[in-house]
Amino acid sequence: MNNIPDKITLELDRPCYTGSVQKLYDVPGHPAYLVSETTAGGSVFDVGAIFDIEGSDVGRASFRHLVFQELQNPEAWSALAGELSGEGGLLRKDDSGLVEKALSGFTRNGAPTHHAGMIDRNSGRVYRRGFPAEPSNLTLIRKYKVEKPELCKVLGWHFYDYEKYHHIDGYVIPLEYIVRLGITSGSSVLKKYNALSDAHKREYLNELGLDRPLAPWSRFDYPVVDLTTKYEPEDRNISRQEAALISGADGGAFAGSMVMAVLGACLLQRIFAGMGLFLWDMKWEIAREGDSLVFVDTIDTDSVRVTFNITGGDRIHFVHFNKQSMRDYYRIMHPEWYSAVNEAKKAAAKTGRAFTGILSEGQRKGEYPATPVVDERFLDIQKQKFSMIQSFIQGRTRDIREEAGRIARLELDYYLAAGRKEEYEVLNSAPRQCFASP
Repeated sequence: MNNIPDKITLELDRPCYTGSVQKLYDVPGHPAYLVSETTAGGSVFDVGAIFDIEGSDVGRASFRHLVFQELQNPEAWSALAGELSGEGGLLRKDDSGLVEKALSGFTRNGAPTHHAGMIDRNSGRVYRRGFPAEPSNLTLIRKYKVEKPELCKVLGWHFYDYEKYHHIDGYVIPLEYIVRLGITSGSSVLKKYNALSDAHKREYLNELGLDRPLAPWSRFDYPVVDLTTKYEPEDRNISRQEAALISGADGGAFAGSMVMAVLGACLLQRIFAGMGLFLWDMKWEIAREGDSLVFVDTIDTDSVRVTFNITGGDRIHFVHFNKQSMRDYYRIMHPEWYSAVNEAKKAAAKTGRAFTGILSEGQRKGEYPATPVVDERFLDIQKQKFSMIQSFIQGRTRDIREEAGRIARLELDYYLAAGRKEEYEVLNSAPRQCFASP
């Protein structure tokens, strides 16, 4: 990445984009870049920011900065290549040569990313490597086009036109690449699988490249890439064939983007393992610029599923250190509101309307319950998770695994005290024999 500014003037009064968890700002004098300001707001079920976790803004930005530094680091890729070349490693499975080709480039130059560094809020200095004395919630990123597909309607039907992506460059591919290292109880893949007939289940497993039935809290021998749309009102699961067609990329570039997503997930798992955490799945966004593919967007606790695994008796409890913890909180503690969200999504799928508008309208009419307020005691547990991860990022790794275990037990105790232990275990526990610790 050329011409990265060493210092910028911060003008954060007028964002050019406001999302549920971040704001983006233009950079005076540097039109190719944006400032990303991570917020403390949290979003679940695509509803929008409906809760705040103190410290999560700096925590998410810091973790993002750590991950992208590793993605750009040839030495990190060399270490990963050594692991993947061993017996049973990903390189042994790859017959196409694409994994080895991508790894070879990354071990020489690092992986291309849009991330330029963390910004010191006081001085405006851009830290490409390392952190300011006081980590901030500001990062500098390279700008790529975000083009949305056109909604087309005919009679009572609707569809999305992706034709424009075949004629542009320097754009974010309109897909989310979900890389799965295993299956959790809340996985959309598992829900789809369980709804299929036996014959269709076999077809689906073949499409995923798997040779055994899906079960919650089971791990894969090799990562699986699941693809969804990115810029439709609701993310829609699609086949590789449809994803290739709407991506705007040729076959070679599209295949390369899937390999890139898998390798990025393998590198991320190495980072989480340092905290005693296990990565189950994550999502990437990838941009296309000429012949290059670039890691873009955020990578933080909103875009991964990681757990600390506690063995108790004949079961293992999987405590989430990511946004899934908040999803489960709403589902367990406020099931009526959770049901209303799903009803609104079903209505949206039939009409093409944004489901958030349907949900808000139903709440105004009293048909749906109001959005619940999160218990401060539960939010404090989530705050402690961010504090632990921040300690890891800043190199304070002594007893980090013990700290993760302590926080995980606090979350288990919360549901026990609330009389919801059974509901929690339905979602987040399994017999010990189903899972072997990494």
